[in-house]
Amino acid sequence: MQEVTRLFDFPYYQLKKHSLNKSLVTKYNGEWIATSTKEYIDKSNAVSRALLRIGIKKNDKIAVISSTNRTEWNIMDIGILQTGAQNIPIYPTISAEDYEYVLNHSDSIYCFVSDKEVLDKVNKVKAKTKLKEIYSFNHIEGCKHYSELLELGKDEENQNEVEDRKNNVKPTDLATIIYTSGTTGKPKGVMLSHNNIVSNVLSAKNRLALGEGGIALSFLPICHIFERTFLYAYQYRSIEIHFAEGIDKISDNIKEVKPMTMTVVPRLVEKVYDAIVAKGTQLSGFKKMLFLWAIKIGLKFEPYGANGWWYEQKLKIARKLIFSKWQEALGGNLRFMASGSAALQPRLGRVFAAANMPVMECYGLTETSPGISVSEQDNYGWKIGKVGRVLDNMEVKIADDGEILCKGPNVMMGYYKDEVKTAEVIINGYFHTGDIGNIDEDGFLQITDRKKDMFKTSGGKYVVPSLLENQLKQSRFIEQVMVIGDGEKMPAALIQPNFEFILDWIEKKKKDINKDYNSICSSQIIIDRIEQEVNEANQQFGKWEQIKRFELTPEVWSIEDGHLTPTMKMKRKAIKEKYNDLYNKIYRS
Repeated sequence: MQEVTRLFDFPYYQLKKHSLNKSLVTKYNGEWIATSTKEYIDKSNAVSRALLRIGIKKNDKIAVISSTNRTEWNIMDIGILQTGAQNIPIYPTISAEDYEYVLNHSDSIYCFVSDKEVLDKVNKVKAKTKLKEIYSFNHIEGCKHYSELLELGKDEENQNEVEDRKNNVKPTDLATIIYTSGTTGKPKGVMLSHNNIVSNVLSAKNRLALGEGGIALSFLPICHIFERTFLYAYQYRSIEIHFAEGIDKISDNIKEVKPMTMTVVPRLVEKVYDAIVAKGTQLSGFKKMLFLWAIKIGLKFEPYGANGWWYEQKLKIARKLIFSKWQEALGGNLRFMASGSAALQPRLGRVFAAANMPVMECYGLTETSPGISVSEQDNYGWKIGKVGRVLDNMEVKIADDGEILCKGPNVMMGYYKDEVKTAEVIINGYFHTGDIGNIDEDGFLQITDRKKDMFKTSGGKYVVPSLLENQLKQSRFIEQVMVIGDGEKMPAALIQPNFEFILDWIEKKKKDINKDYNSICSSQIIIDRIEQEVNEANQQFGKWEQIKRFELTPEVWSIEDGHLTPTMKMKRKAIKEKYNDLYNKIYRS
């Protein structure tokens, strides 16, 4: 069987190896509608034929913007790539101005949108772009529908031309430009070839417990390379892909779909854990005692029975009596989750592994397609708090200053239209990740911080914010936290309280505090309680690193309000600017 070398080879490989009746599954009007492998390929070919008929040439750019993951996105992806054109995925949550920048910078000439909200943003800037036409996946009055392409491509007369285009696409050709969400400045266009992504899928395929068959639930943004690469991996392994209706419906969709696997970000794992614990602490008597005992057991978990026979016996009991209910809440079939984008708190890694739903940490960047290292349940390839061993076809070394450098077939072609920035990060063949880390004696990679986020206090002491932040976020009173203090006399923190938990706490403790967020943040009772949490976390660190002061922010940090990137990373510069008054209160008052 012909091996996969280009992205559009994946569905054809699935067709020959293990064709599915339900290759891609999306919910429309309350009903799950499946697209078979053959139908997926047929529709992709129809799209390719239509694109050729409307004049798409090799290396043309077509933008795709979808609020949720869905079947149409994947059909468009294959349909575009087969013509030798490039798919430009764009985050749906960015501003209209950023749409304008990305559409213009990428030279996109057509755009496909999912819904009216996205369409309205694109229409605001369309006149200032090179866009010839916009199509929508949803039926929207006044906008061409994506099915018009399928109709235009129905006639197979020009399929030979499609085949010719396909045959002329080389593995080294550009496949996509992914605009990094960027924590500062304008997004950069990361150019990834077919081989960049294909090599990553094939090198990671044996690390992850992706046996042939089974069901995956997809909900992380498909415009991000982490989710997209996994979708290709699922196709390669003939795993049914079910697309969640949205972040707000994940809980319902998990129960309906009963997935074997899904990709997650640590923030989501934290939320699931917090919700479970909140429910468990509402129990009373023996049930509550049993629940808390199981959590205590879970927080001591070590892989491969390292805790010994007696611990494993207690774990069996905890799994049967308590953790089995966690599994039921997450569909009952979840074998593992793959986590990326940020560091997973070790306590979450332990407790979900104890619950028989291990979270396998992966590490990489958009620029590395994305995988550099992957955790593996088999072959002793899993350590809590580490991001696995480096992939076989990659070379990784640690620079003198601790920065992780890597070389391999998955490293990007460069930044689109920006040779200067490309030369800044690819030096002597090595991509400079900007992450600080180390490799232990067993070959496991650990990430300790972002190079640019580390800072020195005015006393000349280095502070690693992420270590402090991860420790502080273990408190149920703290939802988000950003450590500050670059050039200042001491580290401090801006904290977004966990309002949901605190409202419950106020109720249970019968505290006399108004329940609006401003009142919570100004309440001395809450400030004192959070100070206890900060003081406890401080004990893990040297005196120069400890948080001396903090301020609470009354807003929930979100993507929409500019606190977070679409992959839930903090926009440090934006947060600091947004809370400049609190910063000055800490350091200037």
